Amino acid sequence: QAQLVESGGGLVQAGGSLRLSCAASGRTLSNYAVGWFRQAPGKEREFVATISRNSGGRDYADSVKGRFTISRDNAKNTVYLQMNSLEAEDTAVYYCAAKAKVLLITIATRGREYDYWGQGTQVTVSS
Repeated sequence: QAQLVESGGGLVQAGGSLRLSCAASGRTLSNYAVGWFRQAPGKEREFVATISRNSGGRDYADSVKGRFTISRDNAKNTVYLQMNSLEAEDTAVYYCAAKAKVLLITIATRGREYDYWGQGTQVTVSS
């Protein structure tokens, strides 16, 4: 099964940027649609962004549109989440997830659609 490892989280001031990475081992990530989700303390997990196998399909939560960009480098078996103009409300643990058995263009915005999850990386935005 695919193992996913997130990295790149940390503490940043409001208005700053971070780039999260989701690296896969054990499987070829290009065979999976990938999503980013986040969970803030006391809140439900929420969708952030998703990208299809061929990068032709992408979607974002309204709260991050125009600020976050999801991308993938299949040669490096890695998916990225570039986060700009960070706000205190973006503070959360960020998780990447992979959905198997998908078409090249498939994206998914619901957590229950995903088969594999990483352990998460903390993002803290100070105001």
